[in-house]
Amino acid sequence: MKQLALLFLAYVIWPGIGLAACSDDRVDIRNDRAQIRFDIELAITPQERALGLMFRETLPGRSGMLFVFDPPQPVAFWMKNTLIPLDIIFLDRAGTVTHVHQGAIPGDLTPIEGGDSVYAVLEINAGLAARYFIAPGTVMRHEVFSGGPAVWPC
Repeated sequence: MKQLALLFLAYVIWPGIGLAACSDDRVDIRNDRAQIRFDIELAITPQERALGLMFRETLPGRSGMLFVFDPPQPVAFWMKNTLIPLDIIFLDRAGTVTHVHQGAIPGDLTPIEGGDSVYAVLEINAGLAARYFIAPGTVMRHEVFSGGPAVWPC
């Protein structure tokens, strides 16, 4: 019981201790104001990326989809057949956020461009990027960044 209490106190005092090693079904995000974990689905193949979160009516609170583009490339997203308002977070090969599009509108066909060298894109429920201060410079930890110059390695 004493060990459990110490573990709990360590987690509360230093939240980073409570974060386990990297896993393919979650991402950790941190900046100077917040640290948060999202359960994610991966979209790596062209077919998975094309479908994305289309046709889904809900997305659990701390969940999202991580799209991976290897090699890094120019990417643009749209909201065709997407029913959920989303924040779209673009990252470079090192896992650093380079651009955030907040509040993408369901069904909107306007391209949302992320830049010329996008390696990954995280889609989460609209409003969460602002809530957790996710902005350019925020860093992400996930296994997909481990093969390169990750700023927050696994």
